[in-house]
Amino acid sequence: MPTMKHKLFFPSLIFILVFQCGLSLQAKNFPLTSSSTTPAASGKVEVKKDKNGNTTVTILTQHLAEPGMLTPPATNYIVWFREEGGEPMNEGQLKVGKSLRSEFKTTTRFRNFEVFVTPESDPTVKNPSGDSVLKTKVQNI
Repeated sequence: MPTMKHKLFFPSLIFILVFQCGLSLQAKNFPLTSSSTTPAASGKVEVKKDKNGNTTVTILTQHLAEPGMLTPPATNYIVWFREEGGEPMNEGQLKVGKSLRSEFKTTTRFRNFEVFVTPESDPTVKNPSGDSVLKTKVQNI
């Protein structure tokens, strides 16, 4: 027969477990650092674990010039992920709207990795061809 001590323990344990699960699903933010070629650009990378243990990544930027306005001009921005010691992986295009804002979402298995954006002339490029315009490191996911 459960005692008063047991009746108090189990609801407290359930609360703690639910609270800890909620914390692991909360997003972490990492500010993007801009380069000298796009000094007005700013943004952040929001990451959180999904229910399968993968990392959901959302990149939000503002004041990022259209790639054709850069010197030399490009046709698009490419988002890259790179684990420490690994090769950069093309994750897709970051499309800048007329308001000079952009949003990019994807999912990765990576936990600790570098995120960077480069201007490119080919959206299917396999390696970055120039310097990044925005970058950050995602850690401790």
